[in-house]
Amino acid sequence: MKKVAKETQIVHGIRTGVTNTLDLVAPIHMTTAFQFKNADHGAGLFSGKDEGYIYSRLSNPTLSLLQEKMAVLEGGEDSIATSSGMSAIASAALTLAKPGDNFISCTTIYGGTFALFTQRFKDLKIEARLIPPSSCRTAKEIEKLLDKKTKFLYMETPANPTLDIIDIEMWAGVAKKHNIPLIVDNTFATPYLQNPLHLGADIIVHSATKYISGHADIIGGIIVGTKKMMNQIKEEYVHDFGPTMSPFNAWLFLRGIKTLAVRMERHSINALKIAKWLEAHPKVAKVYYPGLASHEGHQIAQKQMKYFGGMLSFEVTGGIKAGKAVMDNVQICTLAVSLGDCDTLIQHPASMTHSTYPKEARENIGITDGLIRLSVGIESADDIIADLENTF
Repeated sequence: MKKVAKETQIVHGIRTGVTNTLDLVAPIHMTTAFQFKNADHGAGLFSGKDEGYIYSRLSNPTLSLLQEKMAVLEGGEDSIATSSGMSAIASAALTLAKPGDNFISCTTIYGGTFALFTQRFKDLKIEARLIPPSSCRTAKEIEKLLDKKTKFLYMETPANPTLDIIDIEMWAGVAKKHNIPLIVDNTFATPYLQNPLHLGADIIVHSATKYISGHADIIGGIIVGTKKMMNQIKEEYVHDFGPTMSPFNAWLFLRGIKTLAVRMERHSINALKIAKWLEAHPKVAKVYYPGLASHEGHQIAQKQMKYFGGMLSFEVTGGIKAGKAVMDNVQICTLAVSLGDCDTLIQHPASMTHSTYPKEARENIGITDGLIRLSVGIESADDIIADLENTF
């Protein structure tokens, strides 16, 4: 396809010819295995001499369409569709780091990722060297933690749940200088709002469950990078451990992606309006949203994001008691974890998504007992504001 706008890539963005039919909507290839024309054909596929499909744990035409589309949208050479966002993170990280190695990560990350890095990887003798938000802003602070056993750098931006903004180009510069890859979790921003590979990152991971789906009905993950790196992750981890996405889920993701641009624009417009309203509210102590001029990462967000996204957090005066009153009395907002849905979702990070953090570590990065996270949906922003107002 010739060079076109991102919005057009989102609707199209994949090649034809995966099947011999001319379906307007790609078919779902619900099959475990694929027939061989003859014994030599089968042998050629297994040896890698010939291209084609063998077994759906290894590859499947429906997954191929999704993988190609995500690679196009992120500006990568190839991608891998996995069974969940956590399996995407684990697959990339465990390909790069082995027992005795270490890696550097921002402290502010999704609670499940934090548990993986600090508990499960510790069991595997892989050290997570965590760097707090205040130290994430200078190359010097990152380089203090580097040594010959450091195998990659890892970040989320915007970060979950305090919406910290990390300078991708600066971190990429450190990674390139020391010849190690930079992994960026691009779940909150999506490829429509931010393209980390264009800013120097090497690998992108997504919880596709969130905005890529957009409808809260499927679980999946995506890894994007060079063809060489994706082949390495497939051969060293994915094919043997088997975190494979189902063809039906891949088909649903392909359907969800088509509305990504219009959804992300509406999420972003709504979130900015609600963030400004919250910032002016006398019962709100602080608002975390990169679209606000008061946000510490606002200028960097302006540089590396198209819009500021649909996620925000805010701290109410009165601590956990006041926060519970908000969450227990909403009528339009839904009290549920996850994010990126068309519906507005509200939750309490300290007791829910980030309960894996020790209390002191959690509070040190701004995840207080009074912090509420809002995944702003595509409803009327005025209705969401009225819903929140009624809870204070």
